[in-house]
Amino acid sequence: MSQLCKWLHDELSMLPMIRDPFSLEDLPENGIYFFYEEGERWGHGAGKPRIVRIGSHRGQANLRSRISETYLLDEEKLSFGADKPKPADRSIFRKNLGRALLNRRRDEYLRVWDIDFTLRANKDEVTHLRDVLKERQLEQEISRLLRDRFSFRAIAVDDRTQRTQLEKHLIGTVADCTRCSPSDEWLGRRSPQKKIGHGNLWQVQNLKADPLGAREKEAVLRAINLTRA
Repeated sequence: MSQLCKWLHDELSMLPMIRDPFSLEDLPENGIYFFYEEGERWGHGAGKPRIVRIGSHRGQANLRSRISETYLLDEEKLSFGADKPKPADRSIFRKNLGRALLNRRRDEYLRVWDIDFTLRANKDEVTHLRDVLKERQLEQEISRLLRDRFSFRAIAVDDRTQRTQLEKHLIGTVADCTRCSPSDEWLGRRSPQKKIGHGNLWQVQNLKADPLGAREKEAVLRAINLTRA
């Protein structure tokens, strides 16, 4: 598994590393993204950055909007009130970053942050628990964190079924690598979610998925070549 993980990191290094600021128009319309985090290095030799999150999107032509939601490029969305869900309710990555920040501070607001206010039942029953000003401040902190400490690469994968399956194999490959361990300072270690805190990725799903096989490796190479074209 470690060799597969090394192979994946090496092949992805053929693509440019994208950092803020960037243009959404430079990204594929459909694809899979790989996030890297400052201070996190792989375990396969000289200190290359290690992958800390892998993701994609459901709807077609939605990769750019997914990245925009993650970075909160539309800052008007920070003007939400108690009648609207916070941006992190629409981005699991932002939600997990906020969880780790709050847990590191032992902030009891974590239990409210966990609530998904896109659900009508939660809006009706527990909106009174919200501190909207605190949520806005935390959302701003998450945006600064992403823009200052994270970068990403993306590969073009147009077919939705292939994209979904390939994402699972990619996550399984990196999650099971025994060499790509997080640093002691990795924020993910402060996550209240054990699969993140005891793992090496900012995610909890598909960690036990089968690793890349020969067919999937070919698909990754095709995607990289298509992205570079």
